[in-house]
Amino acid sequence: MINPPVLTPRSGHSGPKSTNLSPPLSPMDVKKLRVGELVKINGQIVTARDRAYVRALELLRAGKRLPLDLRGAVIYHCGPIVRKTPRSWQILSAGPTTSARLDRMQAEFTRRTGVRALIGKGGIDEEVAVELARLSCVYLAFTGGAAVLAAQAIEKVERVLWRDLGAAEALWVLQVRDFGPLVVAIDTKGNNLYLHKKQ
Repeated sequence: MINPPVLTPRSGHSGPKSTNLSPPLSPMDVKKLRVGELVKINGQIVTARDRAYVRALELLRAGKRLPLDLRGAVIYHCGPIVRKTPRSWQILSAGPTTSARLDRMQAEFTRRTGVRALIGKGGIDEEVAVELARLSCVYLAFTGGAAVLAAQAIEKVERVLWRDLGAAEALWVLQVRDFGPLVVAIDTKGNNLYLHKKQ
């Protein structure tokens, strides 16, 4: 997968529109977003990768609840590098994981949890993107290689769940400020920067 194309302002324009989002997000919050817009997150985001997705789906399929409500949540595909401090945790690095790794679970995870935005790198399969659009969930691209920048936007670790999965695979519930900039790479209309076209 490639990163989204670099966006350059057209003549007479100041550049892509920028939007601040504060989770939990409503369907209307994400339906207003359009491909190419820049987004920053203020509030709570939750990291999740392969093993967390598997456990979450196992619980939900069995009719059980997750340890936190993900309705309207922003999920960050990330395996952070962390350091324990006397009172909490410090996130040293928080770069995005390649989202396509989760494609086989992405639509079901979104449908069962009610998340409204996914953050990662590299994009997702076209069929998965169509399904996410139907579920009113957007895909936000974070620049690969900006792990330290991402960590600097994390104000605190609120909770760590499923630590038995390992630090990289646990659910890190994070409070962030001006997290981004993120590019709306797939919107709820099905427009997809990775396809270099609008539908």
